[in-house]
Amino acid sequence: MTETARPPQLVRHDGTPIRALIVDDEQSLADLLTMALRYEGWDVKAALLGHDALTQARDFRPDVIVLDIMLPDIDGLDVLRRLRADGFDGPVLFLTAKDAVRDRIAGLTASGDDYVTKPFSLEELVARLRGLLRRSALSMTAVEDPEVRVGDLLLNEERYEVSRAGVPIELTATEFELLRYLMRNPRRVLSKAQILDRVWSYEFGGRSSIVELYISYLRKKIDALGAPMIHTVRGVGYTIKAATP
Repeated sequence: MTETARPPQLVRHDGTPIRALIVDDEQSLADLLTMALRYEGWDVKAALLGHDALTQARDFRPDVIVLDIMLPDIDGLDVLRRLRADGFDGPVLFLTAKDAVRDRIAGLTASGDDYVTKPFSLEELVARLRGLLRRSALSMTAVEDPEVRVGDLLLNEERYEVSRAGVPIELTATEFELLRYLMRNPRRVLSKAQILDRVWSYEFGGRSSIVELYISYLRKKIDALGAPMIHTVRGVGYTIKAATP
């Protein structure tokens, strides 16, 4: 299998790997997130319980924490309050099965920095963590340019902006993640299964028709500004390439 093109690697100011702590009582999810962040080149530890997270944080001294709100011993909000009281001032991304406004307000009160609602896109979660680290000034990029270009189509990973021939294109979060996956693999044919696995949920068991739907959304916004760039390879999948003059 062809290696997927990777975004610029983030490291600490001293050149050592970013330290990330994953806190979630679902072992399979904790393992998946650990694997994904290690693929980024980060040093990763995982904890299944809130009390274990407090111990790990004191010993490991992470730069960023992914924290499930619903834990079996003490909830994630209380874990974060204790971490802040201990002096941890790094960014925290909450995982939650809830999407109510009151939960977001509670998280902000507890000094959380961002939220991802389960089920989530693994690609989006990694992108959110990278953004939190850049904004926190705790890290630097090994390659400075956050832009991805295919032909006259430009995507900026830091600002979540897309334009074609200088014309801004408004995308939803899912459309952005799908386009980024395509643009990080220009001229490579990606199957529906690969796209579902990479762009949608870690436990997504849905229909491949969702991929067709979002491809059509992208085409309406991108191909409307010039010659077609997103192509279907029948029986295989989709690819993006610079438009032919």
